[in-house]
Amino acid sequence: MRKALWLGVAVMAMAGPQSAFAGDAATAEMGSDMAADVTVGLTYPQTKTVDVVDTAFGIKIPDPYRWLEDDVRVNPAVADWVKAQNKVTDAYLDTLPGKHVLAARMKKLFDYERFGLPEKAGGNYFFTKNDGLQNQSVLYVRKGLTGKDRILIDPNTWAKDGATALDAWVPSKNGKLLAYSIQDGGSDWRTIRVLDTATGKILSDEIKWAKFTNISWVGNDGFLYSRFAEPKEGAAFQQLNYNQTIYYHKIGTPQSEDKAIYATPDKPEYGHSAQVTHDGKWALITTSQGTDEKYELHIMPLGKKPSWKATPLVKGLEHEWQLVEGMDNKLWFVTNKDAPRLKVVSVDLSGKTPVFTDIVAERAETLTRAQIVGERLILSYIKDAKSMAMMTNLAGGPAKEISLNAIGTASGFSGTPGDPETFYGFSSFNQPGAVYRFDSRTGQSSPFAEPKLSFNPADYEIEQVFYPSKDGTKIPMFIVHKKGLDLSKGAPTLLYGYGGFNISQTPTYSATRMAWIQSGGVFALANLRGGGEYGKPWHDAGRLMNKQNVFDDFAAAGEYLIAKGYTAKGKLAIEGRSNGGLLVGVSLNQRPDLFAAGHAAVGVMDMTRFDRFTAGRYWVDDYGSPAKEADLRMQLTYSPYHNIRSGVDYPAVIVSTADTDDRVVPGHSFKYTAALQAAKTGSRPKIIRIESRAGHGSGKPTDKLIEEYSDIYAFLAKWTGLELK
Repeated sequence: MRKALWLGVAVMAMAGPQSAFAGDAATAEMGSDMAADVTVGLTYPQTKTVDVVDTAFGIKIPDPYRWLEDDVRVNPAVADWVKAQNKVTDAYLDTLPGKHVLAARMKKLFDYERFGLPEKAGGNYFFTKNDGLQNQSVLYVRKGLTGKDRILIDPNTWAKDGATALDAWVPSKNGKLLAYSIQDGGSDWRTIRVLDTATGKILSDEIKWAKFTNISWVGNDGFLYSRFAEPKEGAAFQQLNYNQTIYYHKIGTPQSEDKAIYATPDKPEYGHSAQVTHDGKWALITTSQGTDEKYELHIMPLGKKPSWKATPLVKGLEHEWQLVEGMDNKLWFVTNKDAPRLKVVSVDLSGKTPVFTDIVAERAETLTRAQIVGERLILSYIKDAKSMAMMTNLAGGPAKEISLNAIGTASGFSGTPGDPETFYGFSSFNQPGAVYRFDSRTGQSSPFAEPKLSFNPADYEIEQVFYPSKDGTKIPMFIVHKKGLDLSKGAPTLLYGYGGFNISQTPTYSATRMAWIQSGGVFALANLRGGGEYGKPWHDAGRLMNKQNVFDDFAAAGEYLIAKGYTAKGKLAIEGRSNGGLLVGVSLNQRPDLFAAGHAAVGVMDMTRFDRFTAGRYWVDDYGSPAKEADLRMQLTYSPYHNIRSGVDYPAVIVSTADTDDRVVPGHSFKYTAALQAAKTGSRPKIIRIESRAGHGSGKPTDKLIEEYSDIYAFLAKWTGLELK
């Protein structure tokens, strides 16, 4: 559930003289009707202010744009503000001729056949495929490995704007039925439907208000899923999520008859997900409270007539536990208990007391996943932010490395006990995802689907460097550009970062980034603390009271790129999404001298109120709680909305969000932009691009991606000097 919930000096004091919210003068300044950009001729829309000041622990916290937190669908004034901002932004972006060059380049780069990883059930292979420029990938089924492909679900027929997406899909054990979830307009809410795989007929079953859920079949007659109560009218995109409950749905029955099998009404902040072992003997209930990898486990014996009685297996929210698989009375797990970089253990359930045994010891590399395929354990590791894979027997030895032959990211390796066949995907900055079939008996890989490209991956150089952060910690960073690129004067460079929630940033392909690189730009990815690249210690070093390390790491990356001649002053842009949007907002406040431009996407910008909306309450594991004095005081040292430095020359800034983002509600970006436009931050533009029916990012149609990123990268190119020809 943590991954589903997610989802870059001197620090300005809250009441410091340069803070945008400091004293009467600053408040009056933000209340002015217009703020003009004399250099580029921008006149920002009028944004009213309100007299709202919160007091916590004796700290006064002004919030003059509180009204912009309201849902755009509910408050007409917010809707009008959005229209006015988009009008200014669109008019400015239309003056950038390079965006048409980028759009054409991105369209060509997206236009290749790409496949998802196959899932095998009942002799059928299920997989997604996109012909190239389809807005949504299509789900196919193939009878046998060499059978004819047949379309099972085409989500491109669901909505005229292409913004209704096929999310998860899970075939039943015998492959005759398939449960799938639908995402509309980018929202985190899901609707679950079921179809007959032989005929393609959609059954009457329909599940509403599912969110952050697995779909786990119990035999072939029903499945387990997680949902919340139906939100109050008009509150679906903002209401906090409490009391997640696991239900069993029997095929052919209405949702009203679904059985609630696990909930904790005495602890409404707990979330729950269910997984069923491949042999159908056990259901595992995993409970968490936030985004941290601290889980509690319960097991339920199934059989033909489950009693749905849960028995504790691991008590207390203390460690990470990922179910690998179960066979009979034995379960395998990946855990960080006594192993910060994780290990594999097994547990024997045949006795009165479960007995845990170490199977694969912790290594220097970080273990990210383990799967049982046939009679082997396949182990996925990260080594210096790059993928590596190992294979052992079910007892944990001997270990043999699976050859991947390049710097990149491997994914997949899902399989079942007794069946040696599995599939994995591999991609890198210069290599779109290819899918390979792997035989765990022989250790041999063979291509299943390899994309035909419009460029030669060998024309691009990938380099990994390690640079020192402010405290001397060595931080990995990937740098990508065309071979032979003239760096004698430094090239326009796009630096990306995230740094949070134990999420690792690894080499993957992006058509939009490749368009930047093909245009003569450099792309850099910094593996900041707070991520999962080096296990729990790396994560801990960039969260809670250590959050400033993330921002220092990002600034040090920029300084390194300039010092080593990859780029130069005035040619460096930064970008980040979600927690990375927070990173960009903070970095622009703390080091406006270092960057020429910034793109803050769907960012967490108000650190005093993030926990009041939708899934925001989960994030206290990384950010701390605004309800605790020590945490709040730390948050106020870097909160982007509260630390805008009026009187300081800022880089060019483009903020992006969407009106249906119910992960990081758009009010974060709205308030931050309003404050930025009202403060005296120099002549370079401060604009916001607000998409409709796009959500936090997942499920976004291809045409919207091209439109969005040709706009944004043309903006960054303009302010870094990248010539788009």
